[in-house]
Amino acid sequence: MIMKKFRKFKTIIGELVFIIEEDNLDVGWYLYVYKNQKCIADYLQDTLEIAKKFAEEKYKVPFNSWLEELK
Repeated sequence: MIMKKFRKFKTIIGELVFIIEEDNLDVGWYLYVYKNQKCIADYLQDTLEIAKKFAEEKYKVPFNSWLEELK
């Protein structure tokens, strides 16, 4: 059985930490918002691009600010 490596992106804006994590293709991408190390919001989006655009529109996170976290 081959384990899929899921991608993860992170950015920090002020006191908020944003993480986008890949899930299975039939699920999508999760956008998590953390403040003081507590998750204060989470959103499920269909694609990475949609998750980034959503974060940009809702939280003013610059689209190109995301860095992929290497495992």
